[in-house]
Amino acid sequence: MDETLLPALLRIAEALERIAPPAPPAPDLTAADAFVWHPAPIPCLVPVPRVAAVGMELLQGVERQRELVLENTLRFARGLPANNAMLWGARGMGKSSLVKAAHAEANRAHPGSLALIEIHREDIRTLPELLNVLRPQPRHCLVFCDDLSFEKEDQDYKALKSVLDGGIEGRPQNVLFYATSNRRHLMPRDMMENERSTAINPGEAVEEKVSLSDRFGLWIGFHNCDQPTFFAMVEGYAAEFKLPIEKDALRAAAVEWSVTRGGRSGRVAWQFVQDLAGRLGVKIAA
Repeated sequence: MDETLLPALLRIAEALERIAPPAPPAPDLTAADAFVWHPAPIPCLVPVPRVAAVGMELLQGVERQRELVLENTLRFARGLPANNAMLWGARGMGKSSLVKAAHAEANRAHPGSLALIEIHREDIRTLPELLNVLRPQPRHCLVFCDDLSFEKEDQDYKALKSVLDGGIEGRPQNVLFYATSNRRHLMPRDMMENERSTAINPGEAVEEKVSLSDRFGLWIGFHNCDQPTFFAMVEGYAAEFKLPIEKDALRAAAVEWSVTRGGRSGRVAWQFVQDLAGRLGVKIAA
């Protein structure tokens, strides 16, 4: 090499180092019990000072689901084998609330054992990158995606499928993945039917789509709410927040509210209690 070029090359190398983005710092998972994953512009985990969660005992009408999720989460917090979980079914029946409540219960039973990491649906393609960040961490991490589903021409499901159960490295031992969805198989029926009609082998095409939900070892369904369960939800909230109202008046107001909303669910019950507390002049934690 021409020695006269060496100083110029060194200056170019130094300039490139200066303009290159710095390596992201290793996350401090002791800074909080919950974080939100932001993959861009610089990948980072943003601490959440306070998780918006309700107590486990306030989740009515989902007793069996509550038992399954809590038991699985507690096992994971103790360092024992546990399954990825898919919570699917009716809207507003406490799927995401149950995940957050189980996380709180696990940390109450085993302080500091479990970090909750939320990944947004639109960032699901960066899940492998997040797992690489979490893999060397000593703390157990519960990665949570709320309202997970896929639309036509959406190929992100392939990345999720390989991460959950495949790949050379496999899922880190300190990471568990929970997701909620209103769809049983995460994809609309017309998406599956379109695959069936256009594929050379229709059965294989549909099987590829459905196999994503099979990657979740724990598959828990949530169903529509009947009136006795709706009353139990409303009365549980009213007792928790000490609302000064008689039981019959509470039920009558709850029925009227559910009729105006066109349905009954845990979300509708919570919205009713917020409105009622406001009318009664009682402050409650949102």
